Amino acid sequence: MQRTLSRIGLSLALVFALAFAAVGQSASPSEVTRWSVAADAAEQALDSENSTDSRLEALRAEMVAFRTGFREATGQNSSRIATLREQLAALGPAPEGEGATPEAPDVAAAREELKAQLQELLVPVQRAEAEYVRADAIISQIDQALRDRQAEQLLETTPSPLYPIYWQPALLDMKNALAGLWNEAPETGGPSGDLRQTLPVTLSLTALGLVLIFRGRNWSQMIVRRLHNLGGRGFGIWRFLVSLLRIFLPFAGLNLLALAAISTGFFGPRLDEMFMLFAFLGGMMLGVRWVSERVFARDDDEALIPLSEQDRRIGRFHVSIITALIVVAALVAEILDAGDPSPASKSVLLFPITVLAAVSLYFIGKLLGKVSDPEQDDTVAAELRASTMARVMRFLGKGAILVAFVTPVLAAIGYLRAADALLPPYFMTLTLLGLVMALQRFAADVYGAVTGQGIQARDTLLPVLFGFILLVLVMPLLALVWGVRVTDLTELWAVFLRGFAVGDSQISPTDFIAFAAIFAVGYVLTRLVQSALKSNVLPKTRIDAGGQNAIVSGLGYVGIFLATLAAITGAGIDLSSLAIVAGALSVGIGFGLQNIVSNFVSGIILLIERPISEGDWIEVGDQMGYVRGISVRSTRIETFDKTDVIVPNADLISGTVTNYTRGNTVGRVIIPVGVAYGSDTRQVETILREIAEAHPMVLLTPPPSIFLLNFGADALEFEVRCVLRDVNFMMNVKNDINHEIVAKFAQEGIEIPFAQRDVWLRNPESLRSNVAAPSAGAPHSGTTEEPETSEATDPEPAPPDADAPEGDQT
Repeated sequence: MQRTLSRIGLSLALVFALAFAAVGQSASPSEVTRWSVAADAAEQALDSENSTDSRLEALRAEMVAFRTGFREATGQNSSRIATLREQLAALGPAPEGEGATPEAPDVAAAREELKAQLQELLVPVQRAEAEYVRADAIISQIDQALRDRQAEQLLETTPSPLYPIYWQPALLDMKNALAGLWNEAPETGGPSGDLRQTLPVTLSLTALGLVLIFRGRNWSQMIVRRLHNLGGRGFGIWRFLVSLLRIFLPFAGLNLLALAAISTGFFGPRLDEMFMLFAFLGGMMLGVRWVSERVFARDDDEALIPLSEQDRRIGRFHVSIITALIVVAALVAEILDAGDPSPASKSVLLFPITVLAAVSLYFIGKLLGKVSDPEQDDTVAAELRASTMARVMRFLGKGAILVAFVTPVLAAIGYLRAADALLPPYFMTLTLLGLVMALQRFAADVYGAVTGQGIQARDTLLPVLFGFILLVLVMPLLALVWGVRVTDLTELWAVFLRGFAVGDSQISPTDFIAFAAIFAVGYVLTRLVQSALKSNVLPKTRIDAGGQNAIVSGLGYVGIFLATLAAITGAGIDLSSLAIVAGALSVGIGFGLQNIVSNFVSGIILLIERPISEGDWIEVGDQMGYVRGISVRSTRIETFDKTDVIVPNADLISGTVTNYTRGNTVGRVIIPVGVAYGSDTRQVETILREIAEAHPMVLLTPPPSIFLLNFGADALEFEVRCVLRDVNFMMNVKNDINHEIVAKFAQEGIEIPFAQRDVWLRNPESLRSNVAAPSAGAPHSGTTEEPETSEATDPEPAPPDADAPEGDQT
């Protein structure tokens, strides 16, 4: 009874879930029944130990299809549901409690009607979500069961191939399997048609296949030689593309030979499959051979791994050996599976192949270890040992040596599946990594040909980024090589597309793409508007340069903020779900980022109030220079020494700043001048005024001022104070006026004094006697009275000594 009720509930759930599907049609009873039957069958198959892997895979695919439908059903009518919730929120909460004022009847009726509509829409969505959870759980259980079985198979053991008792039965099983394949066609009635009718097609396919196999390599080499003779900077690119013909032409020839054998109708179905398998394995062998030709290239300049020519030839040889052995092992395993071999036969026949492949893999590991051989003493090797590639090659080489030792041991003790899951995947991993290196080199050559850098482009950043992208793209192939099922990758991709939950919001990669696209559009529009304002609109106004820069910068901040807000809204990200994160972030800002926030706010204030602008001459602290840039966090000042000083914006807001060019460039210059006592002060004043007024940078309104400030110790001290049109030329103006003052004073006979002192000795004869006494050899005792001195200032200026330094003279 409970089982019946459960099925009825599932049927109703499917009806409601599919009622709001994108097609707008109700699910048929057959679809409802199919979901119920499929779910029950999947659960029963999981409980049964006799379920095959193929059966579980089929049930999983069916569950994935149902889960996709439920996923789509959960998102139906989301806009209508959101509208109803907003309407209920607009009505406000219903009054509660005994003393609450009763709600108006029409409002209460509207509320109940909205609740009914909302409930009607939520029921199928909620039930679809429940069935989605069930389908997802079944898929997870099937994946886990398949993984467990795969792990158990790896640990299965077979009789050791080292026992001679199993050798003869193994050979007999191989012989019987080959005989069964050969005799398959007569048992099914012989050839499907007359051989004479298919003979022209067979011969044509055979001839064309043999030509492509044996002549394809020569044709590709001939094309490469002709391209080399033509020259050009893109030769490396064309050589890479033409080298692919070494794969495609022989591979096409193998497929033609397989089709020729099948066209005869002489062989059975399983042998026909063998022919196609052989063609596929031959193509794989050609591809691996091509990768080895790129990694262990014959030319030193094209080799991806820096080894000697002899080592590269050995590397190509062992790669070919391993590839051929893997192909032979696959064919042997396929032939044995066509018969009824004993458990030990496959282990016995594959063991020699495994040992030979392990030996070749060992030599490849030794070659990879030579890339960073510490015995190399040249400079290139020393640099290479420190590079990342050398460390990776050394790691891969050690891994190859370890696999080469472990694999034969596992095969010898009977763990054939474990050995088979170790050596071929490791070799294919090396091949895929070599393919990534070859494609990265090709990308570098293309980039060098486009930019004209040539082979120097191989050391730039862009090929490295392209190699990283290739490595990410090859990750799924590496996972498949190591036994990961395709369904595991598809499930991982589904989880990635599903995204993650933040609060009540589900954020998926499509949301990130939408966010990036909208933000990019907003950012580009902001930059375009800024460019138009800066180059076309603002220069036609009367706004000064600092104001124009402030408007452009402020518009950039506002545009980026609006672009971010639009991107968040367009991506459907609910900011209310990030309230907790924002609260934690605010605490972090309060403790650790307060200086950054302070500088940011100060930068906004600088752009709004504009106490300083770009191009202003300012002095802050002990730094003086021109403002060259105002950013969000700091301001860049170029000093007169042509050095940049980065000043935090908070220092400009909270500290004292002197702006010499705020609003305009008019400024005052003060020039001190000293003349000798006895000079005509009015004449000096007139001369200084004429000199100041004659300079083109000095404004006449207000006029220059000449002041006799002090009667100094050595001169009459004047000051010339004048206002300049541009204070930035202060030093130039002072230099010009000083030169003119010197010339005018010399012309008018006005002297510019300098400090001079005369020293008078009051009793020089006493000094002479004291000095002469020691020279006569008389003993000296007691104290010597020093001569008295007196100073007198020469009232008349005297010409300076030609040998005395500039300044005071004694």
